[in-house]
Amino acid sequence: MLPREQIRNIAIVAHVDHGKTTLVDFMLRQTGTFRANEQLVERAMDSNDLEREKGITILAKNTAVNYRGVKINIVDTPGHADFGGEVERGLRLVDGVLLLVDAAEGPLPQTRFVLGKALGLGLPAVVVVNKIDRQDARPAEVLDAIYSLFIDLGANEHQIEFPVVYAVARAGRASLRLSDFDDLPVGQAAAPGAKPHPGETPGARARTLEPLLDAILETIPPPKKAETSHDKLQMLIANLDYDDYVGRLGIGRLTSGSVEAGMTVAVTREDGSLPRGKVTKIYAFEGLKRVEIAEAGPGEIISLAGLEEISIGDTIADPEHPYPLPRIHVDEPTMSMIFRVNDGPFAGREGKYVTSRNLRERLIREAYRNVSIRVLDTETPDAFKVVGRGELQLAVIIENMRREGYELTASNPEPITKEVDGVVHEPMELMVCDVPQVSVGAVTERMGPRKGRMVEMQQIGSDRVRLNFRVPARGLVGFRNEFLTVTRGEGIMSSQFDGYEPWQGKIPKRSNGAIVSDREGETVAYSLFDIQERGALFYGAGEPVYEGMICGEHSHPNDLDVNVTRGRKLTTVRAATRDENVILSPPRVMSLEKALEWINEDELVEVTPKSVRLRKRVLPAGDRYRLERERKRADGLI
Repeated sequence: MLPREQIRNIAIVAHVDHGKTTLVDFMLRQTGTFRANEQLVERAMDSNDLEREKGITILAKNTAVNYRGVKINIVDTPGHADFGGEVERGLRLVDGVLLLVDAAEGPLPQTRFVLGKALGLGLPAVVVVNKIDRQDARPAEVLDAIYSLFIDLGANEHQIEFPVVYAVARAGRASLRLSDFDDLPVGQAAAPGAKPHPGETPGARARTLEPLLDAILETIPPPKKAETSHDKLQMLIANLDYDDYVGRLGIGRLTSGSVEAGMTVAVTREDGSLPRGKVTKIYAFEGLKRVEIAEAGPGEIISLAGLEEISIGDTIADPEHPYPLPRIHVDEPTMSMIFRVNDGPFAGREGKYVTSRNLRERLIREAYRNVSIRVLDTETPDAFKVVGRGELQLAVIIENMRREGYELTASNPEPITKEVDGVVHEPMELMVCDVPQVSVGAVTERMGPRKGRMVEMQQIGSDRVRLNFRVPARGLVGFRNEFLTVTRGEGIMSSQFDGYEPWQGKIPKRSNGAIVSDREGETVAYSLFDIQERGALFYGAGEPVYEGMICGEHSHPNDLDVNVTRGRKLTTVRAATRDENVILSPPRVMSLEKALEWINEDELVEVTPKSVRLRKRVLPAGDRYRLERERKRADGLI
């Protein structure tokens, strides 16, 4: 059992894509966690297939390294605000944070989000200015911005006296001084024009991550003794895992007391009940593996097996003295989506789990494991309302479900409103975007109809400008693709929840209508060739379609019903000028995220293990026409 003094618990927090997982890779390598002949994988902590494909961290994960006789438990947290529930849980396990900031981009919305959570818990920080080898690195300005951020977030005098480490995470290099990176070319160097140290080769002083590891040992305190009058077992469950051999695992940090294999414990639940259970196995983290141990003492981050009926926020306690710890609190969700059983003509062809019972069980299981989402029943038994942090979080849930063999349809994301003093309020987002100078006007123009107000504008060098907008959450749904178009792919945007404001009024959805198939069959190149002049197609030839399925985006605001299955007339007459050469433009491939952003209120995304289709809620064209006429009559338009 390790004494408290030989343990450090730290979480790595940063904006998405600032280098957290890459830094953990090199910490594992340089502390001897991997054998010399072991094959190394990039971004080893991103073990989930979806994380590897998207290049982002979605789930908070634990690892540990040993350095100078001290065990450093590391929690790698997501950088995207949609996965804030993972960040909040991870911070309950640690005694300090490693704040990673890009040397060119500086603090961004998610940096503010994760740092605000850490400072609110009173955790000290070590600041790492990463990617100082970037051509546009500006470490001095970024460090000033970090100090301003700490002050804005109300850091106390101890938290603001943080050590600063400069690093190139992808090379496994760190130093407390910029001048130690004197091998970087002028113009790219963190300290432009720095001369090599006398008698040393350039870059000789910044070869490893040792300065960073030393700063962690000096700044992050050992786990504190619990502020209680007792020394009984207390452990808050912050995460859950599953093992095929031992079943459900509860992950948390021992706040006080100790635990041994075979020990009987009590589980203090939210409803006040105190079921008992027996700890069959105890696991500690070592590198990327779980290692079985006989007992664990206060301050250690461990996994317990044998307790099947546990959930996140429960406290594992002494059966004779079951004192609960404060439960994990997460921010309120801001977006909702309706998950419904697939009722289209192709239902059941590709999926394994297609019934409402399957869908309900899977969503309840997700809510059990993920404290930041909730699943609510609706008026119809085959539809469920799922509320979460944002469309990306909900899209990740859908993507995981389709990979597991589920079929479902999903509606477009809608904001969760609340009433304050009789006035409806809606969630607001603080959107920060870095754009080329020439795109400032176009972005500002697009934000106007979406009720976005510019609150700050600053030059960040290299002919780029940073714009801050305060915009309703529903105004950002579907904006990412438009943003990338007007900035020609050179813009970077991110956002975070920024409180509630009175309802901002009507926000127009996409300005273009849909090209809708009017019958079932397979698409034919001959018919698509004529239709592609009317707009952008989503499918090529040979794709199965049905009545009410959306096949493309119309160039005009109205919907267009077309026959995409029409073939060439087979006649015996031939003429040299009669036949046209059928050349189709490449179709616009709609990913799940793009599809959820693109659809309107009267449309759905049909998701199966093999396909993502867009469709109308009401499939028959005659029924859609009748409903639209009734709506116009109700609005007094006809």
